[in-house]
Amino acid sequence: MLATVTPDLVQAQWSIGASYEIRSEDPQNGFGARIERKILTGLPLVQLGIRGHFSYFSEENSLSEGGVTYSADVTNYDYGLAATGGVNLGMLTPYVGLGLGATTFDVSTQDLPGGDFDTSDSGVFWNTFAGAELSVTPIIKPFVEYRFQQTDEPQFATEFDANGRLIFGLSLSF
Repeated sequence: MLATVTPDLVQAQWSIGASYEIRSEDPQNGFGARIERKILTGLPLVQLGIRGHFSYFSEENSLSEGGVTYSADVTNYDYGLAATGGVNLGMLTPYVGLGLGATTFDVSTQDLPGGDFDTSDSGVFWNTFAGAELSVTPIIKPFVEYRFQQTDEPQFATEFDANGRLIFGLSLSF
């Protein structure tokens, strides 16, 4: 009896990733995490997915004047969900995405002449992004991405209402 065996292409359905993120607003450097699920995997060349992401930026600033030191901790974090779409070009997969999320901006000051104070603002944003993922192995995939986000919340007018960030990261697919 003779049997023919043809291999099926197996693709990872899930991926988790970590990233280093750079933006022009303070705090400028941060870290990110993401989890992504591929959907409609039967489509040739096209990859569609849903992604959850989280970013964290933090910075401590100190200022000395007249022998007195003032300090402030600035923290910004955001999280969201996005739909992604990409084209598999062999080892390279360029992709784009669109999503919604929430952002929080915290400022905590210490040793000010008027006393310490803490303030926090939160808002909703939309974002869009474009990037490319390199399939070095079926499991390890470095990526680079540019993400733009916009919030229409009035309290963010003094901190930021729109920003872009450059993201470098590594994802593990399984």
